[in-house]
Parts: sequence; C-alpha cells; structure tokens
Amino acid sequence: MKKKIAVIGSGFSGLSATAYLAKAGNEVHVFEKHEQPGGRARQFSTQQGYVFDMGPSWYWMPDIIESFFADFGYKISDFFELISLNPQFEMIFSQEKISVPESLEELKILFEQIEKGAGLQLEKFMRSAKFKYEVGMQDFVNKPCHNWSEFISPKITKSALRLDLLTNFRTYVAKYFKSEKLRTLMEFPVIFLGASPKNIPALYSLMNYGGYALGTHYPIGGFYQLVLAMKKVAENQGATFYFNKTVESINTQNGKVRSLTINGETYEFDIVIASSDYHHTETLLNKDLRNYSEVYWKSRTFAPSSLIYYLGINQIIPNLKHHTLFFENDLDEHIDCIYGEKKWPEKPLFYVCCPSKTDNAVAPKDKENLFLLMPLAIGINDEELTREKYLMEMLSRIERHTGIADLQSMIEYKRSFCVSDFISDYNAYGGNAYGLANTLGQTAVLKPKIINKRLKNLFYTGQLTVPGPGVPPSILSGKIVANEIIKLKQEGL
Repeated sequence: MKKKIAVIGSGFSGLSATAYLAKAGNEVHVFEKHEQPGGRARQFSTQQGYVFDMGPSWYWMPDIIESFFADFGYKISDFFELISLNPQFEMIFSQEKISVPESLEELKILFEQIEKGAGLQLEKFMRSAKFKYEVGMQDFVNKPCHNWSEFISPKITKSALRLDLLTNFRTYVAKYFKSEKLRTLMEFPVIFLGASPKNIPALYSLMNYGGYALGTHYPIGGFYQLVLAMKKVAENQGATFYFNKTVESINTQNGKVRSLTINGETYEFDIVIASSDYHHTETLLNKDLRNYSEVYWKSRTFAPSSLIYYLGINQIIPNLKHHTLFFENDLDEHIDCIYGEKKWPEKPLFYVCCPSKTDNAVAPKDKENLFLLMPLAIGINDEELTREKYLMEMLSRIERHTGIADLQSMIEYKRSFCVSDFISDYNAYGGNAYGLANTLGQTAVLKPKIINKRLKNLFYTGQLTVPGPGVPPSILSGKIVANEIIKLKQEGL
C-alpha cells in the first residue's frame, strides 16, 4: 500500500531517502525552508558573475556516489561532468609544501623522497586502508545500528582485528611513518570526521583510501551539480519538492505522528523523515516524546563549526591550486582550541578552495573564486570584527604563498558565514558544521537512533545519526532510513 511520506529538509540525506522511497512506490513530499535544495550544499551567484558553493567542496569516495545513481539506472555522466584533480591538493608547511599527485604510484615516489622507506610503508598502509574501505563502506556503515547484533556476521567477525577499531588513528599512522609532515598528511583526511586523530578509531584510515587512492574529483559547475542531479533522480521517481516551507511543529496522537504544521497550515502524513538537524527536529515535539534530552546533547562531542569566507577576486592569483591546505602551524594547538579551550585559535590552520582554477563557469574571465574555511569550536562568539581579523590573517598567508601583494584590495565580492549563521540557516546545534564527531564512543550503535523510540513513524537521517558526517555517509544515511521504512512497510507499519 502506498504511504504518504513527508521529508523535512533537502540536504544529501533527505534527497537520498526521498529518491529511494519514491522508487518504492510511495507518495513523497519534501519540505525545504530555503528557496533551493541542498541544505549545507546550496549555491549562490553574485551580480559580479561569481558562483559559490556554500559548503562541501571535497568530492571523495566517488564509487559511493556513483552507486546511488546506479540504483536508479543512471550514471553520473548523465547529469554532470566529473573530472579528476591533479594535484589532488597542496599542503603548505612553514618551510615547504607538498603537492599530492593524482596517481598513487607517484605519491609513493613522493613519500620515498621525504622519508627513506616511506614509499613501501605507504603501499602497506593503503593495502590495509583498502581492506577497511571495502569492509567498512560495504558492510559496516550500511547498518541501521539498532543494536550490536547487526555486526555479528562471519565476514565482520573474521575482519574485526584488521579493522583496528580499538587503535586510535594517530598511533596507527605513527607505526608507518616517522616524518612529521607525512604523518600530518595522513592525518588530514580524518579531520573531516570532527575530532582529533588521537580520538578517531584507526578504522577510518579508509578515508585515506577513499581520498588519496580513489582520487579527488570536481563536478564542472560546482558541487551543487550533485544536489541538482539527486533532486532530478528523486523527481523522476515521482517525488514532489516544496521550497520556502518551514516545519513549525510535529503533531502526534496515540504514539504516532499524524501531521506537520508548515507555514501555519497543517498537513497529514503516514510517515515523517527528518533530515533536518536532529536536535532541532526534537524541539518540534513535546519533551516526553523526544529521543534525547538537552543533557544528552551537551554531553556529545560535535564536529567543529567553521569560519567561511566567499571571496570574488578581480585578478588571477598565481601559485594557488584548486585545493590548498595552510598547515604552517601546529595541528594539535588548533584542535585544542576547538575541543579543549573552545576559543578562537591563536595560530590557526585553514583551507582554501579556488574552483576557478578548474572551472571557468564559477568566476568571470581573469578573476578568481575563493572559498576560505577555518575550523572553529561550536558555540563561540563570532562577531564581525573577529571574523575580519581572521580574514586578514588568512589573506596575509595566501599572499606569502602566492607572491601576491595587497590581496585585500583585489576583493570585489565578500561574504562571511560562521557559527551564528549555521544556527540561523540550518538550526545546527551549537553552530556545528559537520555533525557529530566519529569518536569511538559515538560510533555505530552509540550514535543517535534513526527511529523515534515513542513514535513509530518518525525517522531521522543525516550527519547527526548513522553513519556520520560527510557527503557519501549522508547519502548512505538516507538509503539506510529508506530501507528501514520499506522493510517495516512490508511488515505492516
């Protein structure tokens, strides 16, 4: 029997759940508070001719994304052109820089040049990382995580020791490499998981394989092309999207959600999926119907927030790659400011994306599109003067690296986005940018549940539940929830 399903939010997890549930024959309606789909992955254009992706810019794990489209009989190439970046990115240290090549063989040569024997060590590391990726992304992260019994399978049990669940990532990397620069390079991918490498399970070396081995890619037209493609897939299955629609309350009766109040009007549904911020979604319910208390959320380790600047530069900037990481300062000092002291960093690290190096469509001719991102603690004050202070810091370091003088005078478009904006735009708890950190105590079954414990037809998806933060995991999250609903529907939900 066809179910009438509401999806709150059109980020990657919402788009994914929508497509799968519509394909299964359900009547799916998506309600988005903004004027366009995508959530954190929205895009905006300026009068000067710049096109900015607002959020994700690292296109990693292309096989996971390709698999989504294959489930509906499509290929990525049916929707957009995906190119492989070479170099994948450049990492700037205080005295030198490392450019990560597209080829793993070339990367082995680079490692060997930096540290004798490191080329062979990289080969061993990646062999193990490939195993973790294949088991982790195919068997581990696709579980709904209702209980630990889901992980009792011959394959997972046999693989348990090789998955290195109980070893922290920093210790694991140090077994392979002595060079501080190489260790930093190998630790970088897990920063996306929202915690210090010393608090992330070594299982997540799968990120190194998903990035360095499978390559870093870019969709021509910007990351938003992925949003548009997933929306088109969902629409082709029969889903309907509504924009500028804010869900104001979730209305319940006799242990079930009965309706949603949206822009002052009430609409009835059989099932509701919240791909909106998990904590915010629960504030739309009476306290006795919530899965988790405020005390619970305060006890969680969240991934960082970010200071972001979108800059339009009126000339070409030399010596800058598509992705550049400015790691001249100590990683642990910056991490401690995020998770320990919870303050603005004195010696920050930051990231620059310059997609105009690859894509002529995102900036006018002979101009550059810059996206600057600096990780921050959640919940801190982000007044404009402080934002500007750190913009000047980032610009001065870009100037030193590129040889450009007075970059500030070349800015013809500027917009910042920070902690308070994440709260106002996305209802993000504490202004977090990436969700819950993938620490050992917040992995799998220990993450917030995908089903409401008291309302059997309310489901949650996205970066605050399984499998975790990031674009591919969010796509998987939507599929996991859709599969659970399809299964329960077959059982008579």
